[in-house]
Amino acid sequence: MAVLSTPFDLPAGRILALDLGRARIGVAVSDESGVLATPLTVVSRHPTRRQDFEALARLTASERAAGILVGLPLGGQGEPGVQARWAQRYGGRLAGAVQVPVAFWDESYSTVDAARLLAEGGGRASVDAAAAAVFLGEFLEARRARGTSGQTRSSVEVECERSDV
Repeated sequence: MAVLSTPFDLPAGRILALDLGRARIGVAVSDESGVLATPLTVVSRHPTRRQDFEALARLTASERAAGILVGLPLGGQGEPGVQARWAQRYGGRLAGAVQVPVAFWDESYSTVDAARLLAEGGGRASVDAAAAAVFLGEFLEARRARGTSGQTRSSVEVECERSDV
C-alpha cells in the first residue's frame, strides 16, 4: 500500500505494531476502538524479506488490522541512525507487500520500558511483543490527546500485566 507521512493518518480500527529486530519481530495489536495496546506474538525472521512480508501480511489479515505502525529507533536524538534507517527501508518495502498503510513511530527505550513493566507486573509476554505494545500504547495515547484526553493509567500497563504471549 503506502507509507504515510504521519502516523496520525492511520485509519481508525485495529493497528498492528512491529518492533523490528534482526532475529525477531515483536508484534502488538490495538483494540478496534484504539484504546488498548496488547502484546500479540513474536515472529521469527525468515531467510528472506519476502518470506517475512508474507508472514506479516497473513498476520495483518488475520487480525483485521487497518494499518501497521513500525517502530523507529531514534535513540532519543531525534535523528535516524543506522538502525532507524534500516527500519525505514524495511517498513517501506513492507508497505509494498501489505494491503494496509504503514507508518512509523519512535520506539526509543520501549524495550527497557517493556522489561520493567513485565518485571513489575509479573507478565508473561515476550519482551519483544511487550515493547511493541509500549510504543503502540504511546501512539494511541498521543492520537487520543489530539482529539480527546483520557485515562490516568496507561492502557499498555494493564494489558502487559494480563498478557500470556
